[in-house]
Amino acid sequence: MNDEYVKRINAVIQYIKDNSSERITLDELAERSHFSKYHFSRIFTSMVGVTPIAYVNQVRVHKSIQYLTETNRTILDISQLCGFESVSAFNATFKKVYRQTPSEIRTGIRKNSNIPPIVSNNEKELSRPHNYDINESSKSRFLRRIWDMNVSVRELPVYEVAYVRHIGSYLDTHHAWSALGKWAEEHDLTPMSQYFIGISLDDPAVVDESECRYDACVTLPDGFVHKREETEEVVQFKKLSGGSYALYHFYDTVDKLAIAYQSLFGQWLPNSEYEPDDRHCLEFCMNDPAHDKEGKCKVDLYIPIKKRTLIERG
Repeated sequence: MNDEYVKRINAVIQYIKDNSSERITLDELAERSHFSKYHFSRIFTSMVGVTPIAYVNQVRVHKSIQYLTETNRTILDISQLCGFESVSAFNATFKKVYRQTPSEIRTGIRKNSNIPPIVSNNEKELSRPHNYDINESSKSRFLRRIWDMNVSVRELPVYEVAYVRHIGSYLDTHHAWSALGKWAEEHDLTPMSQYFIGISLDDPAVVDESECRYDACVTLPDGFVHKREETEEVVQFKKLSGGSYALYHFYDTVDKLAIAYQSLFGQWLPNSEYEPDDRHCLEFCMNDPAHDKEGKCKVDLYIPIKKRTLIERG
């Protein structure tokens, strides 16, 4: 694990500990890490094992134990002292972590002090990605294959694309692809002549499933002209940024694509000379899984990168 990545994530962890009673946003944490705000959450989650917001909440409920056991403050007071916006949020988060309510802990903790610790976060433990294991489970075998992956660095041009946006579960993006496919066929845009690209705009680990945004895109040939009055409202147009990307050829069942992302951000990037850039990842769709004999999807996964910048710390 690259020491620079570990230092950046540990700086975020220390900031969380020092400011857990205050309002903390993902943008703040990304800024502290000096990682792209688009990709910070994936890096943090891959290295620490939980999302940034989940870690913040774990620190807060861990801090609340001291108030519960050593003071007579009310549950409402404790929730506010630990940075929760409401007592109901405190109760729900506390029970999720400890499987008991704060009141139950306060009543019984002096009889049973076996309270599980929060996720470990020291630099030594961060030196090994949380989710990379050497056992022989199917997930670990897949992770090992990703770890040994052949990732190449490519330069992509700027692409003009037409796209249909889907908001909701990433499992339902076929609705967007169906609408885009119909429009593309009407304009003679086929997989033989153009690229079909998926863009997951949100990390489902930190954005509610119902609010995740996904763009189903098709590249447009030079000189393509579309008349606004002829364009269905659902089809929109934009440019995709060019630049340096890390390319991984993915071929497996679609459910393992998330593991590929996890491994690229948690293992390949920290051990490379690059860090993620402020552009979205691009999923070039190279086949139709419905017509694949093994039911697998073939995706050229492009991760936006830039040369790593060393951060000077005072």
